[in-house]
Amino acid sequence: MTKLLDEAVAAVRRLPSDDQDDIARAIMQLAGSDLAPPVVLSPEEREAVARSKAAAERGEFATDEQVRAVWAKHGL
Repeated sequence: MTKLLDEAVAAVRRLPSDDQDDIARAIMQLAGSDLAPPVVLSPEEREAVARSKAAAERGEFATDEQVRAVWAKHGL
């Protein structure tokens, strides 16, 4: 293992387990693992992502009040 990879693994060990799993999946995919392939988005999902990216590029983000309302709605 290279020194850089060893340092990266040490850094990941300090993260919460869900984040560690996300990073592990990404590494395994990059290394050619047999993990399930990425999910293919439907045309509607791709359009929703494109709309979201465009809104972000325009600086259109939810207000703090809107975010709090969504959290409250879901008990967060």
